[in-house]
Amino acid sequence: MKLPDLDDQTKDRIIEMAWEDRTPFEAIEIQYGLKEQDVIALMRQEMKASSFKMWRKRVSGRNSKHLHKRSFAVGIFKSSNQKS
Repeated sequence: MKLPDLDDQTKDRIIEMAWEDRTPFEAIEIQYGLKEQDVIALMRQEMKASSFKMWRKRVSGRNSKHLHKRSFAVGIFKSSNQKS
């Protein structure tokens, strides 16, 4: 799989988004044009093997990383006890 040429700042932002639990792969695709498999390839390329394995274990099967599997509304979580 050939990844597009990305500058270091863009790679860092994509990696940051991939680590975030609530940022779905679809958001990365909309913003940067990288599908889930591309993000996985980028993570594998840019991270140490142990860090990549830890990330893959964390996100595998995680519903929040896919818009169609989410059980919560898009946006930030807001407790019902929190002021409006």
